[in-house]
Amino acid sequence: MDQLLNDFSPGLFIMQALIFLVLLLLLTKFAWKPIVQSLRIREESIQDALDAAERAKQEMAQLKADNEKLLDEARQQRDTILKDAREVAAALKEEAKADAGKQAERMIADAKAAIDNEKRAALAEVKTQVAALSLEITEKLLRKKLSDESAQKELIEDFVQEVKLN
Repeated sequence: MDQLLNDFSPGLFIMQALIFLVLLLLLTKFAWKPIVQSLRIREESIQDALDAAERAKQEMAQLKADNEKLLDEARQQRDTILKDAREVAAALKEEAKADAGKQAERMIADAKAAIDNEKRAALAEVKTQVAALSLEITEKLLRKKLSDESAQKELIEDFVQEVKLN
């Protein structure tokens, strides 16, 4: 330290101080502004990138919310469609049951009507046959009874008395 003080030259010190100040002025004028401007541009680009990332994050959150909303709507539509399909199927099932019941009742009624018609036809046939048979029997009896004259007179008298009574 003593040697520094012994070798100290005020002119050299002033000259070095002046050179330092001139160099500082030159650096400030020519280098400092571009460096600061470059740092400002870099800071702005970083801030823009951060803002863009934040916007992208918000857009992603919005898209996710929209997707969830669409999924919920799709689920609701699916549930509604399934509910409607079940209701339609139940209605069709009930309608088919009702139609089957009506058709069965109609078939039973048709069968009863056919049976009644067949029964009437059979009774008419039996009556016709009974009437024909009765006529045939009556004819044979009358031929047998009317073969003699006294039986004929007696039959005519009975017939006349019946007619008078009626």
